[in-house]
Amino acid sequence: MVEDLRSGGDHERRLSAAMPGLWQHVAEQLGTAVAVLDPAGRIVAVNPAAERLLGRAAAVVHGQDLHDLCHRDPGGAVVPRERCPLLRALAEGRPARGDDDRFLRGDGRLVPMSWSATPLTDDDVSGVSLGMVVLIVEIAAERRARRERAERAEQSERVEQAERAAHTSALESLAERLTLVAEITDVLGQTLEVDEALARLSRLLVPRLADWAAVDLRVGSRQVHRVAVTGPEGRDAGQEDWRGHLPPAGEAAHSPLVQVLSGGGPVLQVRPDLDAPPDSPLAAVHSAFLGATGAASVITVPLGSRGHVTGALTLVRTEAARPFDTGDLDVVSDIGRRVGLVIDNARRFGRQRAVAEAMQRNLLPPLPEHGRFQLAARYQPAPAGSQVGGDWYDAFPLRDGTLALVIGDVVGHDLTAAAGMAQLHGILRSLTWDHPGPTGAVVDRLDDAMHAITTVRMATLVLARVEGPDTGPWTLHWTSAGHPPPLLLTSDGNAQYLESGQGLILGTHLGAGGHRPSATHALPPGSTLLLYTDGLIEVRGSDLDSGLARLRRHALALAHDPLDTLCDRLSARMAPGSTDDIALLALRLPVPVTGAEA
Repeated sequence: MVEDLRSGGDHERRLSAAMPGLWQHVAEQLGTAVAVLDPAGRIVAVNPAAERLLGRAAAVVHGQDLHDLCHRDPGGAVVPRERCPLLRALAEGRPARGDDDRFLRGDGRLVPMSWSATPLTDDDVSGVSLGMVVLIVEIAAERRARRERAERAEQSERVEQAERAAHTSALESLAERLTLVAEITDVLGQTLEVDEALARLSRLLVPRLADWAAVDLRVGSRQVHRVAVTGPEGRDAGQEDWRGHLPPAGEAAHSPLVQVLSGGGPVLQVRPDLDAPPDSPLAAVHSAFLGATGAASVITVPLGSRGHVTGALTLVRTEAARPFDTGDLDVVSDIGRRVGLVIDNARRFGRQRAVAEAMQRNLLPPLPEHGRFQLAARYQPAPAGSQVGGDWYDAFPLRDGTLALVIGDVVGHDLTAAAGMAQLHGILRSLTWDHPGPTGAVVDRLDDAMHAITTVRMATLVLARVEGPDTGPWTLHWTSAGHPPPLLLTSDGNAQYLESGQGLILGTHLGAGGHRPSATHALPPGSTLLLYTDGLIEVRGSDLDSGLARLRRHALALAHDPLDTLCDRLSARMAPGSTDDIALLALRLPVPVTGAEA
């Protein structure tokens, strides 16, 4: 309770008049200690908070000098009055504060205090001091309150940091998942070979998304084949045991794998779900696999869509602290749809490719037996992922008994190119059969007739004739319509590209004023002539000159091998990376018969 000021003389009466009831009520309710001093520094009034802080009742402190009563230095001694900042401010009528003083409580305890003083002046008499209002705060309490405020602020900051970290982690996880899906889409788009696609898929999924991955494909209407199992590095030894044909699912089975293979949606399993007993032979095998991997959570998704399920993809995590969540389920489901599409396309392409290869091989004629000449040929379709093209070879005797050789390539890589190749093959045989003139004239006639009789727009070829008696000497007559030059290997270890006789490709329509050149070259006994298509020399990322040099180098190394061996090994030695078909036709001339041999 604030003391009544009317009993303290003139200053007290004037201060009392200046303190209306509202001010008195506020001071009494205020939690901060307030003391009112007269101009001499004597205590005029204190509020209840000041009574508690100073440990003295209002009646006891009333009229006493605040400095002498309470103000002490850190050692407990009275601060000299001339050094007291509170008294100096009171005398000068200005505000002041102290941040590290000591006040002596009524119980004799010395407590650290901070204070803030504001002068009181008489509004009626300008400049006349009525005293001072002093607010006193125990430093320990203030520090405690400040510490509590700091702790609350720190806790709030930790919560905000945790929320920001969680948000950032979620964004990073989403970005990582999207990046993984993009990478999988990219690598799957680079092949139409099922085994290669699944191998690339497994290398991306383990260990980036899962600890184990298994792929099951439907074979026919009922059978299921586990075609791939991939685990952590260093744990490959037992993976073969889980591959192969799986047992039948059984009737009304409810295991996730069976349901997915039967057209159900993706399934996320955690540890309690994995402990359910299997309800079919297939589920039993799959459950044993999950147990062997130490599965803590499992995702099983269909490969393809619900309307057309190609198989199932199973991913396993073995850490209980890092289980799969619904976000992972969405990502893996998307991956499953993409993989199913790739498998469907690969299977469809494989069927088409098999038909095209069979068609093309059946169109390639058997090689004739022609005197002592040796002939060999090879056709090699492009690697998986490319389509069958229009490469072809031919060798046949002409009406006058000479041997004709043909190597050609119809522009395009599809069944249309293969059909065009068959058309050109038949027409060229007809035009060449009874035409003893230059080979260039035959190729010109083929160019004139091509657009009228066939569907071929453009093609390259080499047409050659080997002239000479059975015992030699022999001469090669040839014309090239934009085709790589023939390669001649001689028995003395030389290799030469026959670059003469080059003309424009078929489809350019030279007309009546133009013609393709013909060339001739002697063929030494025991030499080997190679006609080939550009699949043997063109490799992605390499120039044509490098391809020709590579073919020449490999052919020289094989020049003395049997002709069939040379053809087999030549394509095997070529650098990988070709995406084109390869056709190869080889002719080896006999060695002259000596008198003793005769």
